[in-house]
Amino acid sequence: MIPQRTLGKAGPTVSAIGYGAMGLEGYYGAADETNAVAVLNHVLDAGGTFIDTADAYGNGHNETLIGSALAERRQDAFIATKFGIVFEEGQSGTDVPTGWGFSLPINGTPAYVQHCLENSLNRLGTDYLDLWYLHYPDPATPIEETVGAMAAAVKQGQVRHLGLSNVTAEQVRQAHSVHPIAAVQFEYSLWRREVETELLPTLRELSIALVPWSPLGSGFLTGTVNNLAADDFRNNNPRYQDQNFATNKERFAPLLSIAEELAITPAQLSLAWLLH
Repeated sequence: MIPQRTLGKAGPTVSAIGYGAMGLEGYYGAADETNAVAVLNHVLDAGGTFIDTADAYGNGHNETLIGSALAERRQDAFIATKFGIVFEEGQSGTDVPTGWGFSLPINGTPAYVQHCLENSLNRLGTDYLDLWYLHYPDPATPIEETVGAMAAAVKQGQVRHLGLSNVTAEQVRQAHSVHPIAAVQFEYSLWRREVETELLPTLRELSIALVPWSPLGSGFLTGTVNNLAADDFRNNNPRYQDQNFATNKERFAPLLSIAEELAITPAQLSLAWLLH
């Protein structure tokens, strides 16, 4: 059985290892719906309860897929989704650099908050979200305004817990002053650790859970990625580009040796490090 963790101070209990469903949209290689449904059910059968998605994954398809696959098992799953990335025609946002060679349009206005909530509930086929993240803060909208609109959804019973993603420690404090934040999602793994300097201490101080995204370095820390197809989303990641990829493989060779000595996979070692 997968160990359990609490999100936030006296918050909900979820499986310590969650399942990030973005990959079911083919970002890291071919994917099909039949296998995706089987994977999601396998996660629940194995004791995983924490399912992570976002409205922008597959331009809404990922939420629809999860809603359909788990329609008969809604009570078994703790569903977290995100909003803020503008992907629909007719909607506008503020361009925010990602560090991966492209920007994303982000909208955190109260009107867009309500728009996204209704659409996510419909696609997921549920009348409530367990955890709702702001995917990226909107530079053109004070985060207090965005979270205030999200908090209204909690009061209405449509959302149970609020979260933030890709934020600074100061933005966490600003948001938390408006409504309790249960979890913050930020990239964290053996090959990206700046979260430890300021954000993680702030979360510990405020009793907010950290949910690492890309805990296996987008697959790098599995030790199984040797090359990428031309349409693989990870080609945008600087760590996978040109000489960086070869340099990183050399740098993490000792990790592979340690995993071999322990008779476990590099992925298991990487996740055990994060859990510890």
